[in-house]
Amino acid sequence: MAHGVGVAGAARAAVTDGADARRERPVDAFEQLGAVADAVLYEGYLLYPYRRSSPKNRVRWQFGVLLPRDWVERDCPVTPGISGSADSWYQQTECLLRVRRDDAAVRVRVRYLQMQDKQVEAADGEGGHRPVGSLRTADGVTHLSFEEAVPRESELVLPLRELLRGAGRVTVGAPAGTDHEVLPSGAGRTVRRRRELRAVTSVVAEPLTPGLYRLRVRTENHGEAQDVLAPRGEALRDALIATHTLVGGDGVEFVSLIDPPAAHAEHVRGCRNEFTFPVLGGAPPQSGAAGAQGATGALMLSAPIILPDHPQVAPESPGDLHDAAEIDEILTLRTMLLTDEEKAEARATDARAARILDRVDTMPPEVFARLHGTIRSLAPAEVPMPARAPVPERPAWWQEGGDDGLSPTGDTVLVGGTPVGRGTRVTLRPRARGADAQDMFLDGRTARVAAVFHDVDGSVHLAVTVDDDPAAELHGWYGRFHYFRPDEVEALAGTDTAGPAHPARPRAPRPARPADRPEEGRPDGRP
Repeated sequence: MAHGVGVAGAARAAVTDGADARRERPVDAFEQLGAVADAVLYEGYLLYPYRRSSPKNRVRWQFGVLLPRDWVERDCPVTPGISGSADSWYQQTECLLRVRRDDAAVRVRVRYLQMQDKQVEAADGEGGHRPVGSLRTADGVTHLSFEEAVPRESELVLPLRELLRGAGRVTVGAPAGTDHEVLPSGAGRTVRRRRELRAVTSVVAEPLTPGLYRLRVRTENHGEAQDVLAPRGEALRDALIATHTLVGGDGVEFVSLIDPPAAHAEHVRGCRNEFTFPVLGGAPPQSGAAGAQGATGALMLSAPIILPDHPQVAPESPGDLHDAAEIDEILTLRTMLLTDEEKAEARATDARAARILDRVDTMPPEVFARLHGTIRSLAPAEVPMPARAPVPERPAWWQEGGDDGLSPTGDTVLVGGTPVGRGTRVTLRPRARGADAQDMFLDGRTARVAAVFHDVDGSVHLAVTVDDDPAAELHGWYGRFHYFRPDEVEALAGTDTAGPAHPARPRAPRPARPADRPEEGRPDGRP
């Protein structure tokens, strides 16, 4: 199903459908990202309890949706941002790549779902058919009308020198189609219909410094809505759904946009990612390999959901549950509790849902036991605190007098030698690794400290309100703040500060864990 043309014939592009395409290609670096990329592709495809009648499954496909431009902008132009949950007509990825040799090439794969209507039709006894919502055949199987999706992907491979001369382009749309499936005993048929999708991906490279380039990948929906006033559920028939991009190549490596090398930090800030969030893909580096030098990798995954660098699916996970934001153990337990009638409806709703039910119903006890989760990193998280003058010992927090003298609105903490407390204005600099995703959006913004809080483990956090937040005064009145560590802020020059910094509390002793026994808890490492 060749469906695209590259610049000067240098590109090879193909639109492929799911598993058939993967069987035809040898396993390569992109396939190593397969489980994570598939989790992105089917995130929210059909959520527990996997039934058509469930209200939340009537509002599906919330990420990476590229709709026709005339439908999206019927009222006003889209507002660019990295949120992949905002409907748009395009998706743009910008990242940095370092080139190791002159004949370097870039490889881009665009993946998405194409919506198709599954309509059940009952035989009318006169050689024709009439549409119905459901139909039970003589073999006892119920068939339901619902919306499904077909996985699509297109690929573009171009030498870097071609991308420097002009944009590489590949058609990533999908054809219209109609398929018929006859139901047993002549009871009727299932008709699946898909509308044509017209979309294009362009790739261009821009030199920055010797050996360093900015790569831009932009996918646009060039189709037109059949009705610009149609509700979103109808417009999805003309949309690319769960759109995401894999980027790799030969003779190139990619720079982390979350934890870049110091020499590239300024160029990273110049990257403009719209309706997507690129992270390094593949296996994570060995502990300490990146360190303060920043991270690089051979692959990039640009997804419409926020992920960390090197996202991984937990090895305990027995298979896809269409909700990578949930915990497998919880979803499995809930699925086990479905009644026979509910399971029958779920099986009739979607073939993928039926496979989930089959896997849960036949799961061996030892596989289920592994779902309870494991904490993979047990290294102590010691946070370096600002230097303080020697102070007398304080009682531990649980002892009488442990809170004496602490005042969130009066205490200060040293930041770069400056006492910071209530009223101090600061610049927010969330740490590159381990920061909350919402905190990352505030990088570089200015804020005012409302209080200094001492945690029971001895750490200190600053409660702040963001300066240009129109609701800052209201948040302060209600006590709703953003919280940052002292090493995540910079004191602004010329702002008022308070008196000497308050000492930290002593840390509570923690029992040691035997080295030969894993610690149980919330599983991590999955997208």
